[in-house]
Amino acid sequence: MPMEIPTDLTPELVPLSWLIGTWEGTGRLGEGEADSEHFAQKVTFTQNGLPYLQYTAESWLTDEQGTRLRPLAVETGFWALDRPLNDADGGPGLVPADIVPALRSADEVEELRNDTGGFDITATIVHPGGIAELYYGQIKGPQIQLTTDLVMRGVNSKEYSAATRIYGLVNGDLYWRWDVASEGNALKAHASAILNKTA
Repeated sequence: MPMEIPTDLTPELVPLSWLIGTWEGTGRLGEGEADSEHFAQKVTFTQNGLPYLQYTAESWLTDEQGTRLRPLAVETGFWALDRPLNDADGGPGLVPADIVPALRSADEVEELRNDTGGFDITATIVHPGGIAELYYGQIKGPQIQLTTDLVMRGVNSKEYSAATRIYGLVNGDLYWRWDVASEGNALKAHASAILNKTA
């Protein structure tokens, strides 16, 4: 599947543009052993002209044949290149941005490349149950690596301390793996899936 870049993107979203769209598929919890539970997932990355992608993931427990049994989880957030913010960026809150984007050309975006030839990125992901994650990492072509810098938990939230996520585009499909440290355990496999682009 050839990669199509939307023509209305602010320049700094071009490195992330292959994510834009809706992805659906199936995965396994844990290490994916024979007794690991199955799930279905729908992931959406959208953009609205601002310098970030909006992210939503909905998941359902399924049986081995893929029949949905019940809702499993939902998460939402924002993904962007990691760079200092300036007057061309909105916020905090409803403070409006300047009219022009902060980075106006491909050359300005290229100046953000890191020493490995990729781009530093950040992702903020929020979960029900009073948990929010702040990830830092990098995108290099069709590969993404993220590691939590901060996990915020409410007073009644379940114990959860760190996570890593990796994503890769393989033959047009989105492969991902999520490792989590929780309940006093070190990082270990939490879930993985293969998603097909549907829109």
